[in-house]
Amino acid sequence: MQDSAQKIVVVTGGTRGIGKAIVEVFADAGCTVIVNYNKSRGEAEALALNLSSASGSVFIEQADVSEASQARIMMDNAVSRFGRIDVLVNNAGIARDGFLMLMSDEDWQDVIATNLTGVFNCSRAATVHMISRRSGAIINVSSLSGIAGLPGQTNYAAAKGGVISFTKALSKELAPFGIRVNAVAPGVIETGMTGAVSEKAMEGYLSAIPMKRFGKPHEVATVVRFLASEDASYITGETICVTGGLY
Repeated sequence: MQDSAQKIVVVTGGTRGIGKAIVEVFADAGCTVIVNYNKSRGEAEALALNLSSASGSVFIEQADVSEASQARIMMDNAVSRFGRIDVLVNNAGIARDGFLMLMSDEDWQDVIATNLTGVFNCSRAATVHMISRRSGAIINVSSLSGIAGLPGQTNYAAAKGGVISFTKALSKELAPFGIRVNAVAPGVIETGMTGAVSEKAMEGYLSAIPMKRFGKPHEVATVVRFLASEDASYITGETICVTGGLY
């Protein structure tokens, strides 16, 4: 990523899984990375410590992205400290899987609030600053479930599908200001979330993946890094699938 030095990058939900890998690739590329966390302060501090020898710098920032005021304060703090936000990666997400007929109101609302409303809150707060500079990149982490829909994930699929539509609409709003908005849709990636999936279900996914293996968080992170770079300067409104050929 030739143009990454000195970029100011905010990564929401950046302490584990795909988010952690995204933080690592940007830090290794020389960026200043603000790692957002909600409750996992210990993991955020450990990540920052582990990356202390990286080419870039890593800082941590607590915020519940489902709360608009907290998202706004986080973005304002980044600009106050570093002068701007060049890249926003909306990665924060939770899963509360279950069949619709058994799903509680809370499980529906929590997933929508974090996975979709959180993207809205952070994007709105960041674009205020990006528009004034007429530059920036937003990358939203969606999911294969948001495209294909997976059973037991009506809440998750609705939120992640909403992220894709949000990405398309926002890209058209912000293109005149030099701001690009794209999404990535990971398939089955080896993270803590997949660890909660039954062995039988994982075997079924594996048999359906043409590449016959699960993805690694780093393989998603490098696509995010590409979309944030000048190498992707004429790409906006797109959703890049990282699924091993599953979709």
